[in-house]
Parts: sequence; structure tokens; C-alpha cells
Amino acid sequence: MFQGSLVALITPFKKGKVDFGALRALVDWHVAQGTDGLVPVGTTGESPTVDMAEHKKIIETVVKQAQGRIPVVAGAGANATSEALELARFSKAAGADATLQVCPYYNKPTQEGLYRHFATIAEKVNLPVVLYNVPGRTAVTLAPGTVARLAKLKNIVAIKEATGSMDQTSEILSLCDITVLSGDDSLTLPLMALGAKGVISVVANIVPAEVSQMCTAALEGNFDGALALHRKLFPLCRAMFFETNPIPVKTAASLMKLCSAEMRLPLCEMGVAAKVQMVKEMKAFGLI
Repeated sequence: MFQGSLVALITPFKKGKVDFGALRALVDWHVAQGTDGLVPVGTTGESPTVDMAEHKKIIETVVKQAQGRIPVVAGAGANATSEALELARFSKAAGADATLQVCPYYNKPTQEGLYRHFATIAEKVNLPVVLYNVPGRTAVTLAPGTVARLAKLKNIVAIKEATGSMDQTSEILSLCDITVLSGDDSLTLPLMALGAKGVISVVANIVPAEVSQMCTAALEGNFDGALALHRKLFPLCRAMFFETNPIPVKTAASLMKLCSAEMRLPLCEMGVAAKVQMVKEMKAFGLI
């Protein structure tokens, strides 16, 4: 379940509301394009600016639309353990296959606090947990030793590694056999060469088939084929981070008529210069 290309799904908006029609269409498109899993309401899904009712309805909608065709890893993280528990319990009731649990942000817990946070969720909700380590967003890093401790728990099954550190993944895999998924598109292939099993991808929102093909090639040991796809994707991967994610990918999706470019403050429209450069890369790839 936890390998290949899982998309960090964008959340479409229309006139200030979640566009559930566009969301359902995105789910169907990803299934048709060969995406291996859906990860709604994470960072790319603008989780910080949806309220609790919207958050739950997005999870429910994606699960219902997927209809078991591909797994759904529901974004259910929070910086309060009680809130993460509420979202994890809802995700299980809604039929999600797992939850994505980010390191609690802003309050900067210790390694022991991080361990207790994730352990509490894993022990109280019988649903697989994908840890999410993204210190650039959370101001804390989940240490390899803590990951190894958590991997001993039955429901801790994988980690999305977005530290940008090859050493981090190498050390994790030297300490335990947890499944590692890349959290950085440009590092997916390098991390898979170290033993990672795939990616939770931003760029797959606009090129799902190619990202899935690259991951499949790497999993099958066809690293020459995977490298060719990596090199093709790399400029587009970088373009998705010309500005803060998900501003570029949401803008790109709108140019492809997948949804509107609407975001919620404090996110705003893409700057002109960055957008020009992104459009250049999209045209080079043949997307527009």
C-alpha cells in the first residue's frame, strides 16, 4: 500500500468554499493516470486554512470517490495531540486506509514529546500511521533514533522524509525497516536508490503518470529508465517550489484547467516573475 507515487492532493476552492466537484474529478483523474495513492489535506492540500468541518468533509469525499480503487492516506496531523486524535478517529470511521501525521509544529516538542505524541495516536486509533518529518515547516526534526523507537509500534508503518538529507534516510534505514517515502520530489530517485519505496509528491498533481512511472521503474530495479524520467521531471519539480508550496502547483493546475487557482490567505496568487518562469517549464514539458 505504501509505495510508488502517492499524490499530496491539492484542495480546490471556488468563491471561498471547497470545490467538492473539482475534488471528486481530481480523484478520478489520478486513478486513471496511475497514481498509487491519495494524500488529501496535507500541506499541499492547504490544511492550515480549512476548518475542522471542511477538513473532515474533504477526507470523507476523497475516500468515497476513490471507492477503494487506490488507498487514501488522510492528512490528520495537528500540533495538539487531542486534535490529531480527533482527525485520526474520523479518518478511520470514514474508511481511510491510513493517516499522515506531521510533527507537531510551532510548539517544538522534545524527542520524548514527539515519541509520546505519535505513540498515543498509534495506540488509540487502530489505523496505520505515516509519520511526516518536515522541519522546514515544523521547526523540529524527528531524529532517526526516535523513528526507530516508533517503528516498533504496530501501527507505525512509514515515514514521509522531507528533511532534504540523504544521511537522515540512510540512518533511519540502518536502524529499522520502516518504509521511507520521499517528501521532496527532486530527491525521490536518490532516496529510492538508498531504499525508499516512493514519494508523497507535489508535482504529481500535474504529472501523475510520469511520477508513477519513475517510481515503478525504480522499484523494479530499472534505474536507467527511472533516471531518464527523473531528469525529465527535475526542472518541473524545481518550478513547483519557485514560491511557497502549494502556490505554484495550484497555479499550474489552474492553467491545466484542473481547478481554480484560488487559495486562502495568507497564501496569495503567484508573483508575475515566478509565474513566467514556471509557465516556461510547463511549456517545455508539454503541459500547456
